[in-house]
Amino acid sequence: SEHSENNGQIHKQWHWGNGVAKPSQIYCDKFMNRTIDLINKYDPDLIYFDDTALPLWPASDVGLKIAAHYYNKSVKKNGKVDVVINGKILDEQQRKTMVWDIERGQTSAIEPLPWQTCTCIGDWHYNRTIFENHAYRKAKAVIQALVDVVSKNGNLLLSVPVRADGTIDEDERAIVEEIGAWMAVNKESIVGTRPWKIFGEGPSSEKITPLNAQGFNEGKTAFTADDIRFVQKDTSLFVTFFGWPATDKICVKALSLGNELYPNRINSVRLLGGTELVFERRADGLYISLPSTKSALDYANVVEIS
Repeated sequence: SEHSENNGQIHKQWHWGNGVAKPSQIYCDKFMNRTIDLINKYDPDLIYFDDTALPLWPASDVGLKIAAHYYNKSVKKNGKVDVVINGKILDEQQRKTMVWDIERGQTSAIEPLPWQTCTCIGDWHYNRTIFENHAYRKAKAVIQALVDVVSKNGNLLLSVPVRADGTIDEDERAIVEEIGAWMAVNKESIVGTRPWKIFGEGPSSEKITPLNAQGFNEGKTAFTADDIRFVQKDTSLFVTFFGWPATDKICVKALSLGNELYPNRINSVRLLGGTELVFERRADGLYISLPSTKSALDYANVVEIS
């Protein structure tokens, strides 16, 4: 079937062959012109294509033409490519030209190139039933996912669905405020950090949950107090543990005495939002004594190793 522009609205024009719908050249050209017009008028820093690789590929090369225009425009303005295109299901070569986006999921290892996970606390569009059943994803799950993603060289894009009038409901607001409260104390371990030599240790680091299509392996593995994630910034190593141990003491095996992963001397250990901590470096790990009173948001606790 084929449709045309009517009443100011653009209708898709499709040609059917072998049971597969293929966009017409008219539709492809219209899509390219509108997107390039958007780039020229608004000069966006980032374009997110919710698509495999580039739009309309492999039926058309207009997505490639859009990317070329966008990157070349940035080079002309800034002297380098200083903009980002997100795409899904990218192979290793494509990940060198775009930022790989994983939908509702994450990788099982440190990626050599920056990547992103996109997820939502509910459905991608506002669903009143989720609100009525108080079934949103908890702040705990979001924060633990954030820490895990950042430890693997990733970025978290979080969607908070809005009502028709643009507001969010009280359950969503509570989740966002809790995330904000955690970040107020622990943002040093997220903002401007980079992966360490290993992303973590513990039960979850030993389990590999494969991606399904563009992602969808989120939440398949539960984090425990024995799970640890690492990131670094300047001369500091940040260690996040996902729970407060019953003994008020944690052991970080990767920081054991004589371990080649961290040959440097450890001068201090500090709980973010707290004080200096007593520690002992042994042959089997770095033992850190925590305060007797656990933190309010004890599902992701961060210590800074200096």
